[in-house]
Amino acid sequence: MDREWIDVCDLADIPEDDVIAQVVADREIAFYEVEGEIYATSNRCTHGDARLSDGFLEDGEIECPLHQGRFCVRSGKAQCEPLTEDIRTYPVRVDNGRVLVALD
Repeated sequence: MDREWIDVCDLADIPEDDVIAQVVADREIAFYEVEGEIYATSNRCTHGDARLSDGFLEDGEIECPLHQGRFCVRSGKAQCEPLTEDIRTYPVRVDNGRVLVALD
């Protein structure tokens, strides 16, 4: 099955070692730049329903601004308490300086 890639933003819109949020097909997605690679996850913490894009990105982990739980942005895995549920990740590619995401 071929993926449908959706054009989201310019690569330059995602700050180095930081996160931004974009609404893509009615979903709020967080986009991260970590060590020159782009990653995408759901923008909602599975524990406290906070916006992860309001959190702090360090060493490939996003810290929820509400209770300081951390998720790996590469895998979506919950890294510590109080988190018990992973976040969803999305495939990303960069084409001619544009960031594209596949939602399904």
